[in-house]
Amino acid sequence: MTILLFTLTATSLYAQVEWRYNRTGIYANETGLLKSWPADGPALRWHYEGLGEGHTSVSIASDKLYVTGMKNEKGYLTILDLNGKLLNKIMYGDEWAKNYPGARATPIISDGKIYLMTGIGELICLDEKTLEVTWKRNVFEDFDARNLRWGFYEAPLVVGEKIIITPGGKEANIVALNKKTGNLIWSCKGENDMAAYCTPIFINAQGIAPQVVTMTAEHILGIDIETGQMRWSYYFKERNSVHPNTPFYIDNTLLIQAPEKGAVLLKFNNGGNVVEKIWEEAKLDPITGHAVIIGDYIYTSGYLRGANNFWYCANRHTGEIMYKDNAISAGAVIYADGKLYCYSEKGEMALVNPTPEKFDVVSKFLVTTGTGQHWTHPVIYKGVLYIRYGDALMAYSI
Repeated sequence: MTILLFTLTATSLYAQVEWRYNRTGIYANETGLLKSWPADGPALRWHYEGLGEGHTSVSIASDKLYVTGMKNEKGYLTILDLNGKLLNKIMYGDEWAKNYPGARATPIISDGKIYLMTGIGELICLDEKTLEVTWKRNVFEDFDARNLRWGFYEAPLVVGEKIIITPGGKEANIVALNKKTGNLIWSCKGENDMAAYCTPIFINAQGIAPQVVTMTAEHILGIDIETGQMRWSYYFKERNSVHPNTPFYIDNTLLIQAPEKGAVLLKFNNGGNVVEKIWEEAKLDPITGHAVIIGDYIYTSGYLRGANNFWYCANRHTGEIMYKDNAISAGAVIYADGKLYCYSEKGEMALVNPTPEKFDVVSKFLVTTGTGQHWTHPVIYKGVLYIRYGDALMAYSI
């Protein structure tokens, strides 16, 4: 089975793990993993309780785990070693304490710096060794923007010397900052939409002008990485202007999904300056679960609270639904070593064969340690499955 991957973020080789590994959810370097689990799940190596409220995923760099949480309305960065030993914990400032309170954006580590994006709009750069603040910016105050209904929710994108975020300001809609200083490099007006919870990607593929792709409240945008010029936009409005699913690029096409809106597949033309719709399918509408594309097929789920509580496989070329199944509740999906890892909003963790014939569950178990929402995307690193459930982080040998 061939997996085509052309989306790169900060580097071409991922010796570390960021949001959804490299924003695709496909852990291509993980091999020799278990093909099935015991009835009560794989062996629990260790668990850590005390992260605080939130649903940010784990980032990994230099064999250290980085994860954020909130206690008493303050955000904390927790750093653990691979054995679950606490190495450090620091308070980095105020966090989102309103609806669905807690830390939101997965930390990004690049060239000795840690970048934290808070739910109240502060972008903070820390030195990886000293954990001291190098610089910080309030993206709403600095770029004439305002916060979202459920708090700012975006893992910043690092490309070379740039760090890219989407404040949603009228003039500075999307901006690139110098990752060392926080100074503005360029800003793009986009379509003057508000931000929409989307984590951007960087596309650097043959025949396509290098560009950032993200979603704002009503549009999908392609932005030149060097100049900030908008290369194209595509109208794609979801009823509540919620676009939390990271775009997925593969083989000159772009998969976009939104809850209660569905999926659209766009094709790049004219060197990446134009996009055209290939197909659209309303059923493929995860709220935060995202998708993976393996070979010719998309694996994803529907919007649980919108009553579309199914897992789907669809032909990526045509959008044809191959199956739908509710053996477990809808949720997040990643892929490694020939298997899907599906983590439902009800806490079911399932190992699934990726086949277009059926939702073929091999093994599953229930995650019970922790509280809150089962929204955090699982992470795999060196044969260990990390699951964050609210205040708790579990490490399973797989």
